Amino acid sequence: MSDRTLQAQPLTADSFAAFGEVIETPGARQIAINRGKCIRHHALATAQLRGPGSSVVISIFSASAYPLPHVLDLVERHPLGSQAFYPLGFDPWLVTVCSDENGMPGSPHAFLAAPDQGINIFPNTWHGVLTPLGSASDFLVVDRAGGGENLEEFAIDQPWMVEVADSLYARFK
Repeated sequence: MSDRTLQAQPLTADSFAAFGEVIETPGARQIAINRGKCIRHHALATAQLRGPGSSVVISIFSASAYPLPHVLDLVERHPLGSQAFYPLGFDPWLVTVCSDENGMPGSPHAFLAAPDQGINIFPNTWHGVLTPLGSASDFLVVDRAGGGENLEEFAIDQPWMVEVADSLYARFK
């Protein structure tokens, strides 16, 4: 493994806490609704907005699948709001984030998310592009709309290779 290779780790609330929230139903507050025919998994994440005229929007992104190992050569961040992704497909997906070092992307981290795990990325957190594995997938996305510059992209001159151990990938297939 070279010094520009990352091994993806399982996505957990603890391992991802510095970058955002993991959206999953285990451990969530459950409320019976609709005469007991439905369970609401309450407040799995909190949308965060900054700037005047901001609103929360719900979209569906249709993303092409990526092969492994994944080449991490572009990250982005959204200074004016959080961005939540929840997969609507059946395959695991890759989450990459970077620490911030004086306004620039720092050390990257890679996580393998199960098909039933989503994330809510905190405002101003560097992250990779939406990266489904196995097959193309749709994602429910909750993020910010409104005025102001809410997208900053950074091309990584020396890309990172992100690998996922076969044993980890097999846990979600």
